[in-house]
Amino acid sequence: MTPEDLDATTGDDATPEPVVTPLTEPADGIPPVVETPEALAAVVEAFGAGTGPVAVDAERASGYRYGQRTYLVQLRREGAGTALIDPIAVPDLSALSEALVGVEWVLHAASQDLPGLAEQGMQPSRVFDTELGARLLGLDRVGLAAVVADTLGLGLAKEHSAVDWSTRPLPSEWLRYAALDVEVLIEVREVLAERLAVAGKAEWAAQEFEAVRTAPPPPPRVEPWRRVSGLHTIRDARRLAVVRELWTTRDQNARQRDISPGRVLPDSAIVAAAQALPRSVPQLTDLPAFSGKGTRRRAPLWQAAIDRGLAAPESDLPSVRGPKTDAPPPPRAWADRDPAAADRLTAAREVIAALSDEHHVPTENLLQPDLLRRLCWTPPSPLDAESIAATLTAGGARAWQVELVTPGLAAALS
Repeated sequence: MTPEDLDATTGDDATPEPVVTPLTEPADGIPPVVETPEALAAVVEAFGAGTGPVAVDAERASGYRYGQRTYLVQLRREGAGTALIDPIAVPDLSALSEALVGVEWVLHAASQDLPGLAEQGMQPSRVFDTELGARLLGLDRVGLAAVVADTLGLGLAKEHSAVDWSTRPLPSEWLRYAALDVEVLIEVREVLAERLAVAGKAEWAAQEFEAVRTAPPPPPRVEPWRRVSGLHTIRDARRLAVVRELWTTRDQNARQRDISPGRVLPDSAIVAAAQALPRSVPQLTDLPAFSGKGTRRRAPLWQAAIDRGLAAPESDLPSVRGPKTDAPPPPRAWADRDPAAADRLTAAREVIAALSDEHHVPTENLLQPDLLRRLCWTPPSPLDAESIAATLTAGGARAWQVELVTPGLAAALS
C-alpha cells in the first residue's frame, strides 16, 4: 500500500483500512511479449474468439521520452487470456481493433490511454471507464489500486507505474505488473456497474463513457511555452522572450533526441536564465541551474537561445498579460472587473457544491469548472432555465449534467 493510501486519522473513531489480499501473480502466468506479425495474428484470432468485455491498458514513458507514445499494450478477455503487445515492434494494431468491433473495452482513466491506442490503429466501439465510474460513485480514491481494493478486496502493487516503459527488453517484474493491471479489470467493472445501477447513475456513466470515447483531440495550445513552471515570477516582456526562445530550443532538441523536455533542460533552469540574463556562456554556466554536466555541454545552444531573446525587436516581444483568448479572466479578478459576475459565480458554485454533496459526485464531474465560469461571466439572455440549458449543452455538458444542474443554476442566477 502506498503512503498516499494511508489515512492520517487516529483514535477510536478512525475508520480502519480495509483488509486486502495482495494480488502478486497473474492467474495464467506472464505471457510472452508479442513482437512479431505472426504472434500478433495469433492474438487477433484468440481475442476475436473470446467472450465478453476486453480489459485494455497501455504504458507510456512519460518523463523519459518525448510525447505520449505507447510502449506496451495489455489486454485480457475471457477465453483469450492475457496478451502483452510491443507496439514498437508491431505498431499496426488495427487488425486487433477490427476483431473487437462491438466489444466493450474496459479501461481505467480511458482519456489517458485512448489517444495513444488510436495511434496504433485501436479504436473502441464502446467503453467502460472504471476511474470515471468510481468518481460518479463518490469513492474517496480513484486510482486503480484503490478501486481494486474497494471493489474486490485485492491489493494491486503500483511500484512500476512510473518506470521507463521504452526500455527493451522489458524486465520480467515490469511485465508481471503490466499483466496484473488487466487481471481483474473486468471483475472491477462488474462491481462498479452494479453499484452505479443501484445508485441510479448507470445512465450518467453511459453518457460519460461515450463522451470520453468520442472526445476529439485537444486543440494546439496557444503559446505553449507559457506553461513553464515558475513563469509567474517573470513580469517583463524581454525576459519572457528569453523564456520563449529557451523553451522552443529545448522542445526542438528534445524532439530530435526523443527525450522528455524536462530531462533536456528543467523549467527551473529556463526561469533562472531569464531572471539572470547572462551575456556569455561562462556567465550562463556560473548559474547553479546550469552547472550539470549535460547542461554545461550544451551551454552554447542555450546561450544562443538567450541571445535571440535579448535581440528580439520590441514588436516581437510577448505580451506580459498573455495571449488574448475568449476565456474569462481569473476569478480572483472578477470582484473588481465585474462585481455582478462575481456574485453569479459565488451563487453558482454554491449550487454545484450542494448537488455534489447530495449526489456524492465531485464538483468537477457534475460540471466542467471552465464551463461554469463562462456561463457566469457571459450569461445568456434571457437568463432562464431554457437559455442556461442551451448554453451548457453548447459547451459540451452531457444531458444528465444539464438536467441535474439547470434548475438550481436558474434559480440562483436569476
